[in-house]
Amino acid sequence: LRDREERHDFTTAFRRAWAAMLMPVVVIGGIYGGVFTPTEASAVAVVYALIVGGLVYRELGFDDLWPIFKQSVISTTTIMLIIAAATLFSFLISRSGLPSDVAAWVTQVFDSPVAFLLAVNVMLLMVGMFIETSAAILVLAPIFTPIAVQYGIDPVHFGLIVVVNLALGMFTPPLGVNLFAACAVAKLSIDQLIPWLLRFVLVVLACLMAITYLPWISLGLVDLLY
Repeated sequence: LRDREERHDFTTAFRRAWAAMLMPVVVIGGIYGGVFTPTEASAVAVVYALIVGGLVYRELGFDDLWPIFKQSVISTTTIMLIIAAATLFSFLISRSGLPSDVAAWVTQVFDSPVAFLLAVNVMLLMVGMFIETSAAILVLAPIFTPIAVQYGIDPVHFGLIVVVNLALGMFTPPLGVNLFAACAVAKLSIDQLIPWLLRFVLVVLACLMAITYLPWISLGLVDLLY
């Protein structure tokens, strides 16, 4: 009887560990396999977690769903209010004509690709702190991409620079959307989280500089395939 119980405990533990390890495979594999987008991957992860929590771990019942959904609505509302405010700010900036003026100023002042990329990085970093990523891309990418092509910068290379730079802004105060999402999940205040951000910001900045001035990082696979 003891051996049977031990085998049952081992089987249960193995099944739980296998189910937990399978989630990154499903999510990341689905994204890189083109099955779903990163946004859709979050929904897939939620459904997978519900199935695993209810059927494999057997720790999640119907009575637990209402508090989970309630907390999800509160967290989502907080983030969406921030995104709405950032999108409105982006609209006002676009209506003012400021991005076009800045682009014209950049082309007049910087006469080399190295200086242009440095200026773009600084500007995108500042923009990413205050404007939601999707809105920033819609406003700035059509303006700066033709200028980058004039400097001889590959559009794929420039696109990665823009995305990584704005991704850095997503966890940089004061309007880092991921920052507020992490605080909502961990139930921490922004003040408690900020002192721990510096090391991560420095790592992403180092990666950004490497992507910016080492084009083969971005274009190596593209050149190999095409």
